[in-house]
Amino acid sequence: MYTAAENRYDTMKYRRCGRSGVLLPAISLGLWQNFGLEKPLEEQRQILCRAFDLGITHFDLANNYGHPARGKAEENFGAILKSDLMPYRDELFISTKAGYDFWPGPYGNWGSRKYLIASLDSSLKRMGLDYVDVFYHHRPDPETPLEETMGALSDIVRQGKALYVGISNYQADEASRAIAILKANGTPCLIHQPRYNMFERWVEDGLLGVLDRGGVGCICFSPLAQGALTGRYLNGIPEGSRASRAGTTIGGRYLTEDKLEKIRALNGIAADRGQSLAQMALCWVLRRKEVTSVLIGASSTAQLEDNVMSLNRMEFTADELQAIENILK
Repeated sequence: MYTAAENRYDTMKYRRCGRSGVLLPAISLGLWQNFGLEKPLEEQRQILCRAFDLGITHFDLANNYGHPARGKAEENFGAILKSDLMPYRDELFISTKAGYDFWPGPYGNWGSRKYLIASLDSSLKRMGLDYVDVFYHHRPDPETPLEETMGALSDIVRQGKALYVGISNYQADEASRAIAILKANGTPCLIHQPRYNMFERWVEDGLLGVLDRGGVGCICFSPLAQGALTGRYLNGIPEGSRASRAGTTIGGRYLTEDKLEKIRALNGIAADRGQSLAQMALCWVLRRKEVTSVLIGASSTAQLEDNVMSLNRMEFTADELQAIENILK
């Protein structure tokens, strides 16, 4: 039986989520990859328990996580909760989402009230929970009225199935409208989850300002550009890496020759800072005051520990930031 480390809160940095009472760890753990059928359950257990020992209290899931079987990540997480982490439930901040294709037919996708409430009910069963701390709408729905989607989120809070609600992948104007509707409903938006890394900076063009003005937190996924902003691809794409798998988008998205040249140059700056490229990339996202936390994926406890070590060197000099900008241009 797992017993959590007594010093688990000694070194992790926690940040306030918008203008709420919630503090989140600067580094949170996402279960998009590595928590389906890719790894034995015991390896998943080791990663989750080590994360908690390092002060990571926030675990982020979605109904469709768990390659190759949708829902498998929630199912596995629920099994590890039951066997090891449930005594610490009040110390954990657990989120899940719905918005992508999940089950067949017209009620298993997008943002209808029927889909969101039914999906959360299924997620709670898979995880063995009475409630989640945050429930997100995973992506905007171009056809369902936003009032219906946000109304469903508000009712989920009133029903006690989630303590807070959030949105993900919303552009600035969409987020502004959603935040206003939730505020009018009396269930404020706690947090937004966008993609943000050195190569994808669209959130800087308005969204971060919307969140700051609205008192909404921001947790960024893919801060390492699906592993591109690590040392793994400095010399090309190694066999067995995520980029080498059939059907992956990382190669065309992040590993063009132009971007590989930038990655190598960024790695030089990281080395001068005494960090790995991954550590510097995480700190670069966290440099923004609007960002509450970054979501990492971890395939091993060693990778997890390396990422958390980034918090030992978070500050940048003006010259370092300018050098990074010159490369990214």
